[in-house]
Amino acid sequence: MGEGDPVFVMHGLLGSQRNWQGHGKQLARRHAVHLIDMRNHGRSPWADEMSYAAMAADLVRLMDARGVERVSLIGHSMGGKAAMATALLHAGRVARLAVVDIAPVAYRSGFDDYIAAMQAIDLSSLRRRAEVESALAEAVPEPAIRSFLAQNLDSQGETLRWRANLEVLAAEMSTITGWPAALDEARFDGPALFLSGGASPYVRAEYRDKIMRLFSRAQMQVVGGAGHWLHAEAPQATAEALAGFLGLDR
Repeated sequence: MGEGDPVFVMHGLLGSQRNWQGHGKQLARRHAVHLIDMRNHGRSPWADEMSYAAMAADLVRLMDARGVERVSLIGHSMGGKAAMATALLHAGRVARLAVVDIAPVAYRSGFDDYIAAMQAIDLSSLRRRAEVESALAEAVPEPAIRSFLAQNLDSQGETLRWRANLEVLAAEMSTITGWPAALDEARFDGPALFLSGGASPYVRAEYRDKIMRLFSRAQMQVVGGAGHWLHAEAPQATAEALAGFLGLDR
């Protein structure tokens, strides 16, 4: 959507490009915005591997297919790690890098229980999204997270199915939450923004040195009071930060 310099936007684990549609429309005022479904998510193909090198290769292939030589990348969480990997492995193809609430480090997973809860539901006996959310309630008491997980549902006639490849995501969780050590020897010297939520634990002060070592021009910016999903919790502040970084306010 839109016209101008290309921007690819990548969602986080168990998300999809729909999570970023509102921000995409704003960025499309002056950019050609591509909202990406990552592998094993949304309407993208399923694959057995979830390494960040593989995701970076997916993005480069997509750039080639769409005739994009250099792109600005915006990635949240898992999508942010994929964006970092792309910048480190294919630096010549990346003009700018915006990483939303994630760092180039390994984390303990908080998603295993969510995926297990989704896998435990017998979708053959359910017809509506509300029924699925109700079935998730015991394992996932937070309504906002249940709603987020249920966005992965796809309806085929009277049958519901999960768009996300839950089996592979569960099997590859340590890869998704990890960080490839090989990338610690790489470097991206282009403009980079690390945007984090002030109430999120994902981007800690002790990660700053590593961020600066890998991304020499990194800027750190915090959206006060926001958590990990700051693009949903503080959309205006997130939009302003991204627009400023991409030059929309100049």
